[in-house]
Amino acid sequence: QVQLVESGGGLVQPGGSLRLSCAASASIFSIYAMGWYRQAPGKQRVLVAVITSDGITDYADSVKGRFTISRDNAENTVYLQMNSLKPEDTAVYYCNADGRMAGYGDYWGQGTQVTVSS
Repeated sequence: QVQLVESGGGLVQPGGSLRLSCAASASIFSIYAMGWYRQAPGKQRVLVAVITSDGITDYADSVKGRFTISRDNAENTVYLQMNSLKPEDTAVYYCNADGRMAGYGDYWGQGTQVTVSS
């Protein structure tokens, strides 16, 4: 019942930047922990970044110092700012909303493609 819609993906050159957005339909967005995951061709899905309902963040080692996750509870939206992009960042990026600790569900968006190439 909670819908997540990712946007902002596309083609970018190495060293470039991109900002992903994930818009949620939930009016109780603020209680969800939010995360970004990615899946490269032939690889398993991995965690990229998370942000708790209190705004605490954590990142995969591969993106620390380059990516920033943030949330705007008034807009029911989570963002992923990606800087200094590398070809190995190429993947489908998925938004996740996890409200299980508050008695709600775990939801996923359909993904947005990010391609880093010259």
